[in-house]
Amino acid sequence: MSGSESYPPPGGGAVEPPPPGWTAPPPPPSQQWGPPSGHPPVAPAPQWAPGMLGAAHRPGAMPLRPLGLGDIYDAAFRIIRFNPKATVGSAVIVASVAMAIPVVVTAVLTLVLDLSDDASGDDADLLGIAAVYGTTIIGSVLQYVGLIFVTGMIAQVTAAAAIGRRLSLGEAWAATRGSRWRLVGLTLLVGLIWIVELGAYAAASVLVIWWAGSWVAPLIWFVVTLPGVVALTWWLWIRVTYLPVAALAIERIGILAAIGRGYRLTRRQFWRTFGIALLTVIVTAVAAQIITVPFAILAPVSSLAISDPGTAVLVLVVVNAIGTVLSTAFVAPFTAAVTSVQYLDQRMRKEAYDVELMTRAGITAS
Repeated sequence: MSGSESYPPPGGGAVEPPPPGWTAPPPPPSQQWGPPSGHPPVAPAPQWAPGMLGAAHRPGAMPLRPLGLGDIYDAAFRIIRFNPKATVGSAVIVASVAMAIPVVVTAVLTLVLDLSDDASGDDADLLGIAAVYGTTIIGSVLQYVGLIFVTGMIAQVTAAAAIGRRLSLGEAWAATRGSRWRLVGLTLLVGLIWIVELGAYAAASVLVIWWAGSWVAPLIWFVVTLPGVVALTWWLWIRVTYLPVAALAIERIGILAAIGRGYRLTRRQFWRTFGIALLTVIVTAVAAQIITVPFAILAPVSSLAISDPGTAVLVLVVVNAIGTVLSTAFVAPFTAAVTSVQYLDQRMRKEAYDVELMTRAGITAS
């Protein structure tokens, strides 16, 4: 067979050439390519590229769908990274102001009372202990109150980051207007819940120990009741106290309504919410220890190297304050961001909140 010859069509037989002048008839309408007559041409469909769907449903720091653990932590780090002033900055400001109180009080006491010359050693020790512990407690209380507002600000930052908006420090603070006193009230109510629960158990334990004639009854009491108290504490933490701050700050609702929102959103989601929350506590606790341990070692070593008692106490307070500020700069923003992202995740899972967020982001029509 020569190279110019072709294979016959299936079924055998030769193909006769068409007669001279013959032209092929037009195909039927069903086989014509292109739009029917009178209609504008249809644009070709865009070719799919990897990441197009994810980009369309991720206008901000998180994908607008139910989130996994990796998504939640990734979103928290993104929120902190792209809003450092409103997250880390606010936490540093609050911690610095709170820790400045023990530093200033100790410095004033050191200047007013020359501990090495005008006071005995016992008086100097007592004054040093009072300065360190008393002012540190006051600073810690003020820091706790300030971090309430920081948590509310970060909740607003998280809600904005979900739709691709970035809030400045001033905008985040302004977004909490109208909710600040409710945030304080919610925190006081949550604290009262913990006081009642743990106080009641402590009082009951004291009575059992007081009335018991031997160590057997207290041992049985703690073996039987302690697991139940731990379980109740975990349940209250997740179902009652974990999500209400984010709900109050984002939805601008009342204190009891925020607690109710947190309770409903964690229904049938307890173990998942608890696992992420507990892991976050462990991660932040380890990170806080890594940050503060060097300062905890440096503080007494530095104070012991100084002969003047007043200066030694001042150095001790300053070093501890620096460690506290650095620890707060990481722990507070990350914890608040994770909690706020979990709140949005629960709403997307239970209320299709991702559809509303897509509408706000301009992905879907309202």
